[in-house]
Amino acid sequence: QVQLVESGGGLVQAGGSLRLSCAASGRTFSSYAMGWFRQAPGKEREFVAAITTGGGNTYYADSVKGRFTISRDNAKNTVYLQMNSLKPEDTAVYYCAARFMFVGTALEEYAYWGQGTQVTVSS
Repeated sequence: QVQLVESGGGLVQAGGSLRLSCAASGRTFSSYAMGWFRQAPGKEREFVAAITTGGGNTYYADSVKGRFTISRDNAKNTVYLQMNSLKPEDTAVYYCAARFMFVGTALEEYAYWGQGTQVTVSS
């Protein structure tokens, strides 16, 4: 069982930056691949970024590639999402998710989810 708590969301102007954090409970955080997803009002939840258990490989949606960076600190049981050059279309609730062992980009591959943190980008 993994419990996830996101933080770091807020209101930012277009072009600005935010760093989201996701703190995980449990002693086996390093056994879980981690992902970030987002859901904008009226839209389906979508993949944003993912990282393998050791952090050696990362994956991004085309819409955020080059602007967002996912990273993790297994000693702190935390995964991060650094978001730069934010755009109004990045406005959404951002969720972190955990999947045992294997990284993925599909929602249904992740068994554990946080409660989400709101990111609002003003134009």
